[in-house]
Amino acid sequence: MDNKQGLLENLERERLVSSRLGQPDWLHDDGDNGVELASGCGFLSSTRKKFKGLWSFLRGVVIRAYEMGRSDPRKVVFSAKLGLALALISLLIFWKEPLPDISEHYVWAILTVVVVFEFSIGATFSKGFNRALGTLSAGGLALAMAELAHLCERAGEPWDEVVIVVSIFTIGSLATYAKLYPTWKAYEYGFRVFTLTYCYIIASGYRTNEFVDTAVSRFLLIALGAGVSLLVNVGIYPIWAGEDLHNLVVKNFYGVAYSLEGCINQYLDCVEYKRIPSKILTYQAHEDRLYSGYRSAVESTSQEDSLLSFAIWEPPHGAYKMKKYPWRNFVKVSGALRHCSFMVMALHGCILSEIQAPADRRRVFRDELQRVGTAGAKVLRELGNKVKKMEKLGSINILDDVLKAAEDLQKKVDQKSYLLVDSNSWEIGKPPIELHDPQDFLKIEDPFACHGYHSFSEALLDLGKSSTESQSTDIPFEGANVLHKSLTRQFSHKPERMVIQDEADTYKSASVLSLVTFTSLLIEFVARLGNLVVAFEELSELAKFKAPPSEGKVDEEICGTWTRLWRYLKPRNRSENLLV
Repeated sequence: MDNKQGLLENLERERLVSSRLGQPDWLHDDGDNGVELASGCGFLSSTRKKFKGLWSFLRGVVIRAYEMGRSDPRKVVFSAKLGLALALISLLIFWKEPLPDISEHYVWAILTVVVVFEFSIGATFSKGFNRALGTLSAGGLALAMAELAHLCERAGEPWDEVVIVVSIFTIGSLATYAKLYPTWKAYEYGFRVFTLTYCYIIASGYRTNEFVDTAVSRFLLIALGAGVSLLVNVGIYPIWAGEDLHNLVVKNFYGVAYSLEGCINQYLDCVEYKRIPSKILTYQAHEDRLYSGYRSAVESTSQEDSLLSFAIWEPPHGAYKMKKYPWRNFVKVSGALRHCSFMVMALHGCILSEIQAPADRRRVFRDELQRVGTAGAKVLRELGNKVKKMEKLGSINILDDVLKAAEDLQKKVDQKSYLLVDSNSWEIGKPPIELHDPQDFLKIEDPFACHGYHSFSEALLDLGKSSTESQSTDIPFEGANVLHKSLTRQFSHKPERMVIQDEADTYKSASVLSLVTFTSLLIEFVARLGNLVVAFEELSELAKFKAPPSEGKVDEEICGTWTRLWRYLKPRNRSENLLV
């Protein structure tokens, strides 16, 4: 074996020597050249990794940008419109005659386009109005103050600088304080433009003594920039804030309806989360559709207020042809829907809670709970369709089915009320004992004595003989474990027998109360639907929604004038002309 191993080592050595023949010496140097080669390879490797990471980042940005444009093509159109408006207003650079001041101060027109050009038409009108009003008022006030400073200078007293400095301080302070007023918050941008324009006209006019020319040129350039912005934004694929508000309300209707049905189905199917997502526990955005359905309705308040503030500036258009369209009633309907979504959020909270009702108790009320959930979701979807189509409600009360289902659920709860309470606390025919004297405590019976059955329902269900094993199967393990720890600390000073009995009773009461809570929340949801229907009817009257199609009536085909004329003039069959 030793001879064979030595032979193999010699062959390997000869192979290495022969492989080095014909190669430069620097490749085989084991000194500083090897260290430099290693450092060079390390630098190239790190540089390659950095370029690879940069390429991955840029590729991800491009993919996300593409997905954003694909999900909402309006964003691509809006970007192109803004570029077109800037290109048109930049033509002022080449305009030398007949107004040289315009070509010199063209930057104000470009700034106006950048600032005024907004995503929706209403926002563009709002920004344009605020900018025009701020510029006009600031220009007039600046001219008045400049004239006052000029009079002081002609009087021979050096008060012109004082007048300018004091006026800038006063105007800036008052404008800043005024924009903080709650009811004037919508004009905040106008106050900013007012302050900027006043300071610019005063400062530049004092240096050149051309207050009027500065004010007029600035106003003309701002008007030109605002006009180009409005023309491009309205004339090319207009985006209306009112339409976005309308679609948002419809979307919230469908989302709450889906969440309601999902909560009912999951509760009746005894669905339990093995691990509740942390984003749901902290009320953050999550991809769970059941959770996001009602959350979008709850969290849409700020978005609705923003769209409302822009929609009221928009002129009549499309299906919203009224002069003063009741956009505030859309927000009112959404508020009533949000009031209902709070109950759906509470229903979802019952599913996420650690203490759950036993499955056999849920099956008792399964049909009634399912009917209420289905009918409630149907009402929400019907109202959402009516808002989408802008139709009024029909002659049939939309709440009939859901009210009947809620009434049946309430009757079932009354009939099976013995399943929703702890029968050990029932003392039929026995009035409560009033304890006034300490000696009366001696009259209390032994809490561990067996009293037999307290009611017919207990004797029927034999609830007093339920074993601890069956109780443990009704309660989820995690909730029981948490409650067990807290009760162990609470009853640590009591005898072991009493602690076990108290824990079992507490488990049973808490689990049953979960079903009571879920049922009560569902009935309260039905009660809140009435306010939602009232808000929708008020909107349909003010917005003049169209009447619903008659039941059993086939919709007439919409045709033009030439089609009706052809139908009148075309030859008819002889049988059609016969009178019956």
